[in-house]
Amino acid sequence: MQAHHHPTRLYFLDWVRILAFFVLIVYHIGMYYVSWDWHVKSAAKSDAIEPLMLLSSPWRLGLLFLISGVGARFMLAKLGALRFMRERSARLLVPLLFGMLVIVPPQSYFEVVEKLAYAGSYGDFLRLYLGAYGGFCSAPTECLILPTWNHLWFVAYLWVYTLLLGALMLPLGARFDALSDALARRLVGWRVFVLPLVALGLARVVMHARFPTTHALIDDWYNHANYFVLFLLGALLSRQAAFWARLDGLRWTALGTALACWAAMTIYYSLPEPMRAYDGLEGALQRLVYALCQWSAIIAVCGFAHRHLAFDSAARRYLTQAAFPVYIAHQTLIVGIAHLIKPAKLAPAIEAFVLFVLTLAISFALFELARRSALLRPLFGLPRNAAPATHAKAAPPAPAAHAAPAAPGAPAL
Repeated sequence: MQAHHHPTRLYFLDWVRILAFFVLIVYHIGMYYVSWDWHVKSAAKSDAIEPLMLLSSPWRLGLLFLISGVGARFMLAKLGALRFMRERSARLLVPLLFGMLVIVPPQSYFEVVEKLAYAGSYGDFLRLYLGAYGGFCSAPTECLILPTWNHLWFVAYLWVYTLLLGALMLPLGARFDALSDALARRLVGWRVFVLPLVALGLARVVMHARFPTTHALIDDWYNHANYFVLFLLGALLSRQAAFWARLDGLRWTALGTALACWAAMTIYYSLPEPMRAYDGLEGALQRLVYALCQWSAIIAVCGFAHRHLAFDSAARRYLTQAAFPVYIAHQTLIVGIAHLIKPAKLAPAIEAFVLFVLTLAISFALFELARRSALLRPLFGLPRNAAPATHAKAAPPAPAAHAAPAAPGAPAL
């Protein structure tokens, strides 16, 4: 039987994950200015930048779940299923609970201040928040659910998916690698586009209208069908070096496809509401275009990254550890800063840049504080006893640019 070379870390996906979290920060700043509902809103909100928001919204989170599946599989190979589930539970549930009790409440406070003219102090609100108060309602059926996880829904979903993957590995064992090899053999040529698209497109056509996004875990069935498929796909393909190399040659085709789908969706979402088709063949076609945009963008991002970012550096090691703590803090900072600087009435472009700079600066300051504290490290998803990330001189790149040992303590999200 032919021996397989299994990489132990895909550096290019670390870079993709880092960049995806930066895109997420920009996206959430954009949510302050668009017409879509969000926690706080700018007085200058409009639909002007919504087509730009659509450039990343189909694929950004799906890509993060795919990369999370890759990291989970590497950890499984190292730790075994039971230890993997224990360690991932500690690394994800502790920051999730901390986030719900400490990080997220200011978002809900500023939301009720702006939307419902709440006049109580933050301490008064926090007592209501922790007491699961249900009276913050903008309509009889539209009440704020407290406590909440807001943007940390990603962590809750990731924890559930890691448990499911660990549970799958218990009976499958080495057969998981056989399934991985079989899938990689089939994902060649046009099948790289079509086979995952069938799963993602079918889920969107059948389930999206019936199960709209809630991020509430127990009733979010379309998102589970979407994100868990991508998480599992990442786990299955994580150690298939030939598959990732194959994406190099597809990157331009995938980019062109994603941009064409974006252009079609921009036209569609700009049509007057009565002209949009949600049912029948036209509705199904629109959902398939969305799914094609999602998957082709993921191929393009991974292909370009594999071609140009398959290297290690001190910056990668530092930013890989910083990404999760920055993610935990960023949305509360955006919401809070946006609310507090609103009286300054800055021009929207200047205000958005100020939000970006302050969010990054304070997020990284919190990371620097957390990584130096044994108490704070687990609260921000960092390993309790690992050496802190440093800007030390980078080691020479590995001979195989896509395969090298994992950095100590780097979170596999």
